[in-house]
Amino acid sequence: MASLEEIMATQPIDFVQLTYNIADREPEQRLLPLAKERGIAVIANRPFRRGALIGATQGEPLPDFAAEIGAETWPKLLLKFIVSHPALTVAIPATRSVSHVRENMAAARGPMPDAEMRRRMAAHFDDL
Repeated sequence: MASLEEIMATQPIDFVQLTYNIADREPEQRLLPLAKERGIAVIANRPFRRGALIGATQGEPLPDFAAEIGAETWPKLLLKFIVSHPALTVAIPATRSVSHVRENMAAARGPMPDAEMRRRMAAHFDDL
């Protein structure tokens, strides 16, 4: 059976859906660059690992640099990390709360992290 990378490299597909978040960054190595190169849309699922990433950051102070990108909460910071990747088309966070939908939508507004900020964000998260 062909791998996702092989399919992306050889088949005329429009989009892929994969798990991508600040803790699951493996797609950055090959899949996201390949998608960008081939013009394949990318849908990121499980941006919060079904809430586990929000739970992991609960009680942790936001890093000082979060203010630079307008992230007042961990969920907003975590989502900005994902949607700012140049190969990403859309993220699909699941929620049952209207207030969370509003917060998720707000992550697409305001300053977005550049590559250097994304590295800082990942390093900070890894150190938690």
